Amino acid sequence: MKNMFSTNNKYLSLLVTIALFILMFGAGSVMYPGFFSFQNIFNILINNSYLIIIAIGMTLVIISGGIDLSVGSLLAFSTMLAASLLENYHMSPVVVIPLVLATGSIFGCFMGCLIQYFDLPPFIITLAGLYLARGMCYVVSIDTIPITNSFFTSVAQYEIHFSPDTFISINVVIALVMILIALYLAHYTKFGRTVYAIGGNEQSALLMGLPVAQTKVLVYTFSGFCSALAGIVFTFYMLSGYALHGTGLELDTIAAVVIGGTLLTGGVGYIAGTIFGVLVFGTIQVLVTNQSLNSWWTRIAVGILIFLFCLIQRLFESGKAAGGVKTPEVSDASVKKIE
Repeated sequence: MKNMFSTNNKYLSLLVTIALFILMFGAGSVMYPGFFSFQNIFNILINNSYLIIIAIGMTLVIISGGIDLSVGSLLAFSTMLAASLLENYHMSPVVVIPLVLATGSIFGCFMGCLIQYFDLPPFIITLAGLYLARGMCYVVSIDTIPITNSFFTSVAQYEIHFSPDTFISINVVIALVMILIALYLAHYTKFGRTVYAIGGNEQSALLMGLPVAQTKVLVYTFSGFCSALAGIVFTFYMLSGYALHGTGLELDTIAAVVIGGTLLTGGVGYIAGTIFGVLVFGTIQVLVTNQSLNSWWTRIAVGILIFLFCLIQRLFESGKAAGGVKTPEVSDASVKKIE
């Protein structure tokens, strides 16, 4: 009899995440009348849209076998840069937004180049990026910078209504667009297939002639772009730039990705799973708030879930080993399939 955690069940952790979300939302509906509603789900998306965007970039990084600890600090720096350019230099949002996105992308590209071309550990390089970006926030300003720009305030207040009592914000629309882009990149492009190949076995990917170096740099560039975009979305949400925005966000992001079924060892991961991971995270926050408990109970619950999903991942990997999974053979047919 085959091991229940064999590769035939590679979607097990994803299914567990979806089941967990349904269970938690169902429990909330039983505990609190009116909890089960479209608007409640929309509220979770509204409050966590920036986390979804960052988690998308982190998912591809982890699938490739890396890690990015700089995402929270880069979000904070993006809010500070945007707020400073808008309020202190009175620049147009048409210039500010692309400039902030370009800055985040360059920051990510820089870390990717150090990791790839100098063979440096992603953990150490992105940890350095965490400190660098957070320090750069204080170079911009040591105080909060409120955003009064009319475009940003209008976007922050704009609501897309489906009914008189059901609506979403522009932030949710941006997050949904990024989800679609990420799904396309991960599953329908050579870039995405190469990311999975690198995470599965980087040496095999090199032998197959795949653009490993270029792809690894692009993965961190994309993560930097997502962090900067999340910073823009966060400014729409908070209407301010502040050096302490996003403190600890890198850990929340990794937690959401892991709960979503992405293996920390690389090679296996799901954009859809990450979205459900964020939804689980947001549902926990809502339940804790409704119970009038201290916010740290959210951390406790997430910590327990991470233990659970790490155990599931370990069992999954044991199943792979028991099933005798082999390293893919290098052949012209394999290269053609990837291309």
